[in-house]
Amino acid sequence: MRFLLSILALLTLAPAALAQEKGPLVLAAASLQEAMTDAADAWGRGGHERPRLSFAASSALARQIAAGGRADLFVSADADWMDDIQKRGLVVAGTRAVLARNQLVVVSRPGLPRVASTKGAALGRILGGGALAMADPDSVPAGKYGREALTRLGAWQAVAPRVVRAENVRAALALVERGAAPYGIVYATDARAAQGVRIAGAFPPRSHAPIVYPIARLTAGTSPEAEGFRRFLLSRAGQAILARRGFAAR
Repeated sequence: MRFLLSILALLTLAPAALAQEKGPLVLAAASLQEAMTDAADAWGRGGHERPRLSFAASSALARQIAAGGRADLFVSADADWMDDIQKRGLVVAGTRAVLARNQLVVVSRPGLPRVASTKGAALGRILGGGALAMADPDSVPAGKYGREALTRLGAWQAVAPRVVRAENVRAALALVERGAAPYGIVYATDARAAQGVRIAGAFPPRSHAPIVYPIARLTAGTSPEAEGFRRFLLSRAGQAILARRGFAAR
């Protein structure tokens, strides 16, 4: 009887033990796919449980967290969505930091005219009747940065009717890769990771708010390695991994 009780106890504890062995769950902006995968691999090679990664638009991830979704770390592509969950009390105090920075560019299929200027109606004239792929400018950071830049440069009214809204920046990039849109607005790191597209133009840095990626631990997190992985990403080694994928230092 005592033997059977011991077996039952082990079976009861097994799921909890297995859960503890899983690496931290990281919710990260879609534009971080390659860089965060590289960092997770490096962390795993160091003898740690490899982090589990989930990528989507920062807006979708923040809403998931606000709705009670459990995760250990959140990396947003802008400060606004991190502000949103922090105001809800869902961020561990003292763990928020800027992880990396990025640039905003126009991409196109090879052979199309370059965008020498994003001012006024120049981009509208180049587009002609073609589409401009963007992440949703109402909620997704890449789209918000894009609309802000085009508005400041006086080009938004000219291009707004031709904007094709995508659920995230990688979906916008895919539209250009597949030829569904001749041009798109994405981050420089997305263009670097893409196949069959080129950078056709770049936005002046002062045309939009600085593109920063804040990282923070979440109060719903349970992984004992979450803080260690956060610190690794912010370390010299972690920053070098991000730099190899084109992200600017924090």
